[in-house]
Amino acid sequence: MTLLGRTTVNVVVGISVLYTLLPVMWLVLAATKDVDALFRSDLFGDFSFVENVKNLLAMDKGLYGRWYVNSLLYAVIGAAASAFISIAAGYAFDKYSFRHKEKLFGLVLAGVMVPQTVLALPLYLMASEAGLVNTFWAVFIPALFNPFGVYLGRIFAQGYVPDEVLEAARIDGAGDLATYFKVALRMLGPAMVTLFLFQLTTIWNNFFLPMVMLSDQKLYPVSLGLYQWNSSATVSPEYYPVVIMGSLFAVLPLILAFMLLQRFWKAGMTAGAVK
Repeated sequence: MTLLGRTTVNVVVGISVLYTLLPVMWLVLAATKDVDALFRSDLFGDFSFVENVKNLLAMDKGLYGRWYVNSLLYAVIGAAASAFISIAAGYAFDKYSFRHKEKLFGLVLAGVMVPQTVLALPLYLMASEAGLVNTFWAVFIPALFNPFGVYLGRIFAQGYVPDEVLEAARIDGAGDLATYFKVALRMLGPAMVTLFLFQLTTIWNNFFLPMVMLSDQKLYPVSLGLYQWNSSATVSPEYYPVVIMGSLFAVLPLILAFMLLQRFWKAGMTAGAVK
């Protein structure tokens, strides 16, 4: 690579990193300011971080803590279950032969191309018929099924689980379920983590579906709750600092998850890259 090429790449990477980090830096600085300092041009205002945390936890009788727990339940449990379902479905598509397999997989790929906002109204009508509207399950159940995850699950099964290993397990007398849980699933560990991280990010940032499904504030995830507070801030400016502080806390679980699981995620992303 020429010097000009390396310089161009470094400039592009630097701009990308700056574009990514600037909002986070602003969020960290703004979380230390009170209401008055937020609307001044001062880069550093009076240090009010601790006060803002107290106000956040006390606002509306501690509603933020409830939203945070809701988001953890929706995202962590939902992402783990979704990753397991996606891996199992992808494994079945790759390793088993059944009638109309490729046609069914084509429907899965078609589902990848459908925007989630388009599905919100049908999901609401189905939840209404089942009596699940304004319940935990109205948000949790749709998050379990991810067409893109099934597609990735098939790719991972192709890259991680050799057919020869499965055949050897069957020769040793293992049934289909034993072969999957004791042999294939262990090989698919990095893939499971990769799908978990993808789905964790998607569910944690989910906004439109909870807005359609929920009316009880105690069931809101953090994303919807902060949106409601931000809407109230135009009338009651005291909401601005707590919205900013709540937004800062809202990104921490995702950062922590990627930091703890990044080595598995990197391994999962290279599945099938080298034969």
